[in-house]
Order: sequence, then structure tokens, then C-alpha cells
Amino acid sequence: MMVDHEAGLTHWSDGYGVIEHSSLTRTRIETLVAALADRGVCAPADAYRLLAAADRVCNMGLWLTAHMTYARHVYLDGRALASDDFKKVPEGHTGGALNMVPAYVGYLLANALTGKTRAWLMGQGHCVAAIDAVNILMRNVETEQDQRYPFSDDGLSRLCQDFYSYEVSADGRTVAPLGSHVNVYTAGGASEGGYLGFAGLQYVHMPLPGQELVAFLSDGAFEEQRGSDWAPRWWRGEDSGLVMPVMIANGRRIDQRTTMAQSGGVDWFRQHLSLNGFEPIDIDGRDPAAFAWAIVTMADRLQEQHRQITVDERDYPVLLPYTIAETVKGFGFPGAGTNAAHNLPLVGNPAFDDDIRKTFNDGCAQLFVAETEFNAAIACLANHPTQKRKAEKDHWLRDIEVALPELPAIEAVEVDAKKSPMAHFDSWFSTMVAANPRHRVRVGNPDEIRSNRMNNTLDQLCHRVTSPEPGIAESLNGAVITALNEEAVVSAVLANKQGINLAVSYEAFAVKMLGAMRQEVIFARHALEAGRKVNWLSVPVVASSHTWENGKNEISHQDPTLSEAWLGEMSDMAPVYFPFDANTMVATMSSLYQQRGRVAVVVAPKNPVTTFSTAQQAQQCARDGVLLLSHDDNADIQLLALGAYQLQEVTRAASSLRGCGIRCSVLAITEPGRFRQPRDAMEAKYTWTATAIGRMVPTVNKRIFVSHTHADVMTGVLRSLDTGTNNSRFLGYRNRGGTLDVFGMLLANGQTWAHIVLNAAEMLDIEIGRCLDVAQWQALHGAGNPEAVR
Repeated sequence: MMVDHEAGLTHWSDGYGVIEHSSLTRTRIETLVAALADRGVCAPADAYRLLAAADRVCNMGLWLTAHMTYARHVYLDGRALASDDFKKVPEGHTGGALNMVPAYVGYLLANALTGKTRAWLMGQGHCVAAIDAVNILMRNVETEQDQRYPFSDDGLSRLCQDFYSYEVSADGRTVAPLGSHVNVYTAGGASEGGYLGFAGLQYVHMPLPGQELVAFLSDGAFEEQRGSDWAPRWWRGEDSGLVMPVMIANGRRIDQRTTMAQSGGVDWFRQHLSLNGFEPIDIDGRDPAAFAWAIVTMADRLQEQHRQITVDERDYPVLLPYTIAETVKGFGFPGAGTNAAHNLPLVGNPAFDDDIRKTFNDGCAQLFVAETEFNAAIACLANHPTQKRKAEKDHWLRDIEVALPELPAIEAVEVDAKKSPMAHFDSWFSTMVAANPRHRVRVGNPDEIRSNRMNNTLDQLCHRVTSPEPGIAESLNGAVITALNEEAVVSAVLANKQGINLAVSYEAFAVKMLGAMRQEVIFARHALEAGRKVNWLSVPVVASSHTWENGKNEISHQDPTLSEAWLGEMSDMAPVYFPFDANTMVATMSSLYQQRGRVAVVVAPKNPVTTFSTAQQAQQCARDGVLLLSHDDNADIQLLALGAYQLQEVTRAASSLRGCGIRCSVLAITEPGRFRQPRDAMEAKYTWTATAIGRMVPTVNKRIFVSHTHADVMTGVLRSLDTGTNNSRFLGYRNRGGTLDVFGMLLANGQTWAHIVLNAAEMLDIEIGRCLDVAQWQALHGAGNPEAVR
């Protein structure tokens, strides 16, 4: 007599629709099912019912994904579509999305088999149709999609019509709770995946011990972004959860073969992984059961390696399991394996072409599952209530909780004392880290962290390495992620959403972090707009060794692009700070670590500069983004500095002007984005109103702005303070540089105290001889000795 589960095994082994199970997959599944039974996790009969249900959900997921690209109407009775049922202009990254359906269903299956809801991350965000299609079929949906896309002909038709509908509301927002990439309405989505490759850099840094994460990656992303090869260098079971990377290897990318394909395909990639500390695992990328086996197996193997390390049977680094899911682009639908499958796999439009319409209908007929059978499959796979586990839309990465850190007292530097802002912050930060042992810390370092004066932090936290050298600040469990790759190290801190983070870089090179930073703030802001919580602690990206103090390294190292580009983002989520001394630096950073969901650019000097603020003034400056340092009654001119070296020159210029009878007002602006004209309602809540500005900035008609950045950028950002072309002047970086010291940089870019005095005299229409002598005037006009204005 056949044992109950043997009938289930036979039923599943037969496959369903386009899903076939290879002999290797069948063997692996039998072994897995037996192991789960031995652990008391899942009975064999239940396991094979789940496996068979996954085949049916996968077929229907492929069916609905194809409809999202081509169809206007969906019919759950499976009828053939007529010409009027199709979109006139189909759109979608259909091939990649079809490949993601077995992967995502396999993820759901792994969770159902083991009674554990893992988190997921998808690097190829343009494959979102697969996720949305399967989630909507499974009813694993956020409220907005649940209401708009019920499981009915009308609901699924609405889904297809919304996909690339481009419908916009009167306020300029997308109408549909749907997108061309993962967004906040994608159930379980935690990252847009719009920047190929960043998921590969981030996944290893995300989970804490006890958490598990499945990362879906692409062969195109592997070529797009270097650095994912280092994942085995960073994983430590002592402070890291289990990670299961899965590459969808589908061959071609757009209209050109990838490097992988040209170098020997998957065989080459397998060797590459082995050389870089991974354990490659090959599976059939067309079978959800193969993905489920891989996910559970990778977790078991990684956990076993950590156990061996804890009992001294092996050492770090681990051989990080890494699944290669071989498939053809667009599996399961006509056109699979062709170049066209990247976007639209059919060679024509079924709305207008009878033959293409027949091809579509025939392809979908192979995928269709009758409603009664499909509902039974859904009920089987959605076993969350029985297992008392979270739905996949609520996995831990979508629902993190991070306590605000305890902040140490700020030790103020005395006014007029010279102190390195970076060194002062380093002392405070290392104390803060010690006061918060429950927070996992990540410091991203793409260059020389000691050069940026973070000595205490490095000595305390250490570089994370696999073979520490004695006498050097290195440790197996170090928290400083150091690699000569800006994208990799900023991804480490952006990924550590359950801890305390900091990235420190040379300003000129930090611009390479921009894409990863932008992806984070866009997703976080959209979440807030949709009424979601964003709980991760704000992440400062400190740009030191900056433009004005890095002259010795040539003009390539003199680049304020990062702060300028970040000023283009929304100030409520992407602030830019220019602390001008040690006190304002620490006050700014202390304030940031009490905020959530923001990625801030902080431009800070590493060399000692004069301290202008008291402790109380620094706190006020961190709150307001501006500090009035001195103001003469009935001031003739107002000097506004953005940057530490700019403030030094401004204060010296004010002293000179006052010496020749000109009354001055001097301010330092540390957060220019607070003074911009807001671009939407969220930003308007963060920026200062005209009334508030009037209280903080005395009204003076003549103004000179002296900026760390190019002048044009601040001219736009500070429009609310601009008193007109005849009354306001903006001095900034002029792309002049070379092998220079700070004075040489200021002189070359027209920002010395004497340049400021010259501009003031011209604006006030006074004789320049009142304020500058002949030698100084000649130095400013290229006809004398520059030392006259040093």
C-alpha cells in the first residue's frame, strides 16, 4: 500500500503547466522533505501538497505577469482574449519579470515549508511585475492594492490597466499604487532596486543574528556594479543574520552580451565565485521547488559553518553559499530566450496582429489554472495562520524597530581656540558608540580614515578583516568596513538599518556614493508620503579632506559636487550641512542621530580651525541652520558664510570693513536647505517661512554670500535671502585649483578676505582705497605679490 506522502510525491513530480522537475531537483526535494520531517518542521504529506500548490501559483503568476504587459482585460475563466482586450501600447521588462516568478514563488514556498517568514530583497527592481502579480494572487498585499485590485476579473483587469498607465493626479502624483519598479506599495518591498548592483553590495550587511534574508540578484547587476564579490569578507555570525544570495542567470542583457557571457558563461562565473570565497550552488531557475531547496539549504550550510567556527573547527571567512539559477530570459512564455524577451517577448502586438494574438493566447493557455484548483493552491500555500507567522508583506526588513541611541554630553571647545572639527567629533562619536552596545555599528571608510582624524573611532571599532595583524587596528568583528570602493562602503552603512551608521570620505570621491544614497532617500520619502513609518536612524555621510583643504592633491581632489547634487534632493530627507567649527560639528551630528530616515551630507574640515561658537550657539545653529555671529546697528552690508574656511575669511573681512567705518552683519549658514523655496508640502514643513527667516536673519539690503560650493548652486538654493542682482553677490568655487594650500585655493577662487572687502566696496560704491592698500589691490588683480592678502 502506498504511503500517504508517496502519492503526494508522485503528484508533485509530474509537474504542472510549464513547470517540470528535473531528476536532480526531485532528489534534492526528497532529501529536504525527509530532513524537515526529522526536525519536526513539516510532515512529508504537507510538504508535497505545498510543493504542488507552488507549481500552480507559479503558472498563474507567469500568466498574470504576461497579461500585465499586454492585456487590458483579464478573465479568470481562462478564455482567449480578443483584439479589444489588449493594450495598444504594451510595456514592461517582461522577460526578467517572468524569470522572477519562479524565484519569488520559491521564496514563498521555502517560508511555508519551514514555518519561517524571511525577508527578501530584489536588485532588479524593474522585475516588479512578478512580485506584484504573485502577491495579488496570494492576497499578500498592502491596503492600497487590496482595495484597488480584488481577486476578480475587474480587479485583475484594473491591475493590468494600471501597469504603465502613466495616469497622474492633479498634484502630479502617480494614481496607481503600482510602479515600474519596486515601491512602497509593493508588499514586502524594501528597496527600489532601480540602481542595478546596490542590492548585491547591501544584502550581507542587513540582517542581525536570528534574521534571514533572501537576496535576488541579476547577472546584469553583477556587471554593473563591482564590490559584491567581497560579501564573504564581511559576514560574521556573531553580528550577522543568515543571507541567501540568488543570482538569476538568464544570459543576455538588453542588446549586448554581458562580460559573464563573453568570458565563458556560468562555468566562468562559478569559478569566479569559488575564487572569491563563495560556495556556488547550481539550480534549475525555472522551478520554484529548486529555489525553495536552495534557500533552505544555503541557510543550513551557512549556519553550520558558523557552528564550526564557534567550536574552533574552522576559521573565517566562511564559504558563503551562493545560488546560480540558470534559466532563459522570459521562461514560460513565447519568445523566451530571444533578445526581444528583455522587454516585449512577442515580435508584434496582439492588439493588431492575429497571429501574434494567437501566440499570446496559446502561451497563456499553457499557464492557466482553473479557479477552483487555483484557490485550493492559494489556501494551501498561505499557511501563515496555522504556523502563526507573519505575512511576507510584514517581514522584518519592512518592519524594523530601532531605539534612538543614548547621546553623551557634548564637551564644548572654547571660543577662539583652534580645534579640528573631525577630531572633536571623533572623540564624541567613539563615546556615543560605547554608550550604545545594543546597536550594531557600521562605519564606511573608502580611503584613509586616520587622515580624516577618526583615530579614536578606528582604534575602538577596528577595520573588519579576516586575518587581523597584531599591533594594527584590525579585528575579525571590526565595525569599520574599509574597501577602496565608495559604493561598497556607503552601501554597508545604508544597509545597516537596525544600527548606528557613519560614512567618512574624501569629499571629491564621496560623489561616487550618490546613487546608493539617492535610492535610499527616495524610497524613504515615498514611504512617509504613503503614511508608512521609517524607523531607521539617519545616516551621516561626512565629506572631509574637502575642496578647500585638499589643495595639495591637485584639482581632481577639489570637488564640491556631492553637496551640490545633494542640495538638489528634498531638504526634509536629504539635508546638507556645513558646520564651521568643532562645536557646530558635534552639535550637528548629535542632532542627526536623534532623527530617522534621513541621509545627510556633512562637509567638515579635518584640520584645526578657529572656534566661533559657544556650546549654546552650536545647539542653536544645529536647530536653525544659521547663526548670527555679530551685527552692527544699521549695518551697511551683511556677510553670510557657508563653510569653515569661508567663515574665517568673512570674519576677517568684517574686521577690515569695520576698521574703515563700514558697519557689518555676519552670519554663518550651516544648513542652506532650510532657507530654500519649498518644492512640495513635505519640504514646506521643513523649510523656514519668511517670518521665521526674518527673526533669524536681520534685514540688510546689501549681502555677500561666500560659499564652499560653486556660487551658482547657492544662488538658486538661497533665493529667499537674495536681495537682487544689484544688492547680492555670491562668491564660490570657480573650478580653480592645483597643488595649492588653503590660502592658494582661496586666492585662486576669489574668496580671500580681501576679495570680500573688494566686493563690498564695489557694492557700497565707496573708494576701495579706504579698505585696501595698493599692494593688496594689485594682488587681487594679478599684478602684485599674493602674500599681500594672505
